Amino acid sequence: MEALLNTEIANQVKEAFTQLDKEVEVLFFGRQEDCEFCDQTLQLIEEVTNLSDKLFFSIYDVEIDTEQAAKFNVDKTPGLVITGREDGQLIDFGIRYAGVPSGHEFSSLIQDIILVSGRDSRLSQQTRDFLADLTEPVSLQVFVTPTCPYCPQSVILAHQMAMESPLVQAEMVEAMEFPELSSRHGVSGVPQTTINDGAGHLVGAVPESQLMAEILRSTNAN
Repeated sequence: MEALLNTEIANQVKEAFTQLDKEVEVLFFGRQEDCEFCDQTLQLIEEVTNLSDKLFFSIYDVEIDTEQAAKFNVDKTPGLVITGREDGQLIDFGIRYAGVPSGHEFSSLIQDIILVSGRDSRLSQQTRDFLADLTEPVSLQVFVTPTCPYCPQSVILAHQMAMESPLVQAEMVEAMEFPELSSRHGVSGVPQTTINDGAGHLVGAVPESQLMAEILRSTNAN
């Protein structure tokens, strides 16, 4: 099987991974049928996690490993969960991918792994304080396409917020792989960040303060 990462890219990622601190485990969720990009996503994760001895991966089938799919709230395939790994136990930071992280989103995957390995969201203190005051769950879905250069900024910000707060779950959604979901949320441009299943949304890459304001507006509206 031909490698997805050429030697140059693999070496660049390997160099980036020299800054990894704690262990990270990537959970792959697929299914046997009706999953066009499952094989590609699994191969990508295998190649990436092979680039550092601090990285691990595990494989689940959403139709067989139903308890794991429910535990990690995964209902789309291919699906990825980026977790911390300590003493053989997994730490779920609420970081999800629905669809293959290809194109510009490959950089999101690499940044997320580094982020989780450092166990620090790197958010501003103002944002950390805002998230610490949350009293109800917040779901963020960031719709992207592989050719969108601004999408990784929105994906990483959502994932940083998920990492900072146990009440936040953030999912990258590859818009073209999930057209029905994209249509339901009226996705006409990317990145689009949808909050709490449509209670709020933002189009375009925005700063922390703007996403915080929309989360606040959306949760107050409920």
